[in-house]
Amino acid sequence: MATERWAIALIIFMTLITSTAQIFYKLAAADFSLSVEGILLNWPLWVGGILYLISSVMMIIAFKGGDISVLYPIIALSYVWVSLASPRIFPADSMNTLKWLGIVAIVGGVSLIGIGGKK
Repeated sequence: MATERWAIALIIFMTLITSTAQIFYKLAAADFSLSVEGILLNWPLWVGGILYLISSVMMIIAFKGGDISVLYPIIALSYVWVSLASPRIFPADSMNTLKWLGIVAIVGGVSLIGIGGKK
């Protein structure tokens, strides 16, 4: 089964939504407590969960359009988006040389898998 371009685009878009969910989870962690009120009233927790649900549905739809061996590794781009966004949202987070090398490795690996999926 050849992987359709729309499936790849949908997975990439899904990684953006997943990364946004992870940012909301980090925001939720600041006010998180293991109590009914602490969970029910923690709106970033709920937003993150809803975004994860949406991204899961998108992933299932994308899997209909291609090989899981090509599409699933693209999800690693979520690490890239979070690494790039988090220092802007959370000033205590920062980028260093190793993180940049990790981003290069992830993008390179995803690219190689995508190229290999065309053959």
